[in-house]
Amino acid sequence: MATQDLARVAPVRSLDPAVTRAEIEEFLIHEAALLDEWKLDEWLALVAEDGRYLIPSLDTPDSDHRTALFLISDDRRNVASRVKQLLGRTSWAETPHSRTRRLVTNVRILEQAEDWVKVTANFAVWRFQHEATDCYVGRYIHVLVRGPSSGLMFRERRAVLDLETLRPHGKLSFIL
Repeated sequence: MATQDLARVAPVRSLDPAVTRAEIEEFLIHEAALLDEWKLDEWLALVAEDGRYLIPSLDTPDSDHRTALFLISDDRRNVASRVKQLLGRTSWAETPHSRTRRLVTNVRILEQAEDWVKVTANFAVWRFQHEATDCYVGRYIHVLVRGPSSGLMFRERRAVLDLETLRPHGKLSFIL
């Protein structure tokens, strides 16, 4: 999300006092644990009402979701539907659901405004399913806001994969 676009989105709550890197790290560690423990409803609560979940294509990682084809480009309503499918066992690719283990590191604040903060972090997600192990490596670029309860929330959650191909992985049927 470009900086000028962030100003057009209604603010959730002021970031006063300013968000610290330690607070962001705690938030991202908590988020990773929720996903690894398959607590998807609790994870969904971390996505703001105007939130987006994005995974750009491997060949154009810096593209805009409004003008380019993405592997995933979901608004909050679509993310909620994805969570419902994963928890309801209607997603055959995730029955039984994958076991994952995430490492999130090198957290940096890129930009901060009155009501949002843009951060980046590196990630490695190991996925175990059907006697296969896949590793997804990349970087997150997140726009975070304060939610109604003063906790951080995602306004934009972008996972940029460093992979050259999705093979042998082939699918992103879980939340990266």
